[in-house]
Amino acid sequence: MRIIAGEYGGRRLRAVPGMKTRPTTDKVKESIFNMIGPFFEGGKALDLFAGSGGLSIEAVSRGVQQATLIDRQYLAIKTINDNISVTKEPQKFNVIKADAKRILAKLARQEQRFNYLFLDPPYKKQQIIEMINRLATLGLLEKGALLICETDQTAKLPTELEGFELFKRADYGITEITIYRYRGE
Repeated sequence: MRIIAGEYGGRRLRAVPGMKTRPTTDKVKESIFNMIGPFFEGGKALDLFAGSGGLSIEAVSRGVQQATLIDRQYLAIKTINDNISVTKEPQKFNVIKADAKRILAKLARQEQRFNYLFLDPPYKKQQIIEMINRLATLGLLEKGALLICETDQTAKLPTELEGFELFKRADYGITEITIYRYRGE
């Protein structure tokens, strides 16, 4: 794994040890950023199932101003912090060890709002639509925010979702990327 482009491009990233996480492949990561960017002028990202942190680190490398990375596993948090250290700019990242569902209310109380959301939960525990609705209800999304959902082929995310429009969808083997844009209604 590596950072593909931007300020930190080419730097190597570590995967979380063990079998509890499934890192996004470089091919899929590059495709995601070609669909949503590929480069940005600021904004804030939230990665609710951060794993190794690769998606958020890539986003910051490409111009996102600040990224908040959430994971509940100790090994994932350790790996995220190790990977952030290769950027030499840890101030651009906020790493929180917490359950993704439980942290949302706290982020809302802090009046956080995000432009980019990465939702890549464990394939067996996908609750993406519930999470998307909660993000909108709690006011965590800026108008026009992009929600990048990585699932397996069986998830079958809807093409229509109240308050959102389907921005793009692509398949990469067993992985499906679905991107919604928040209308801000």
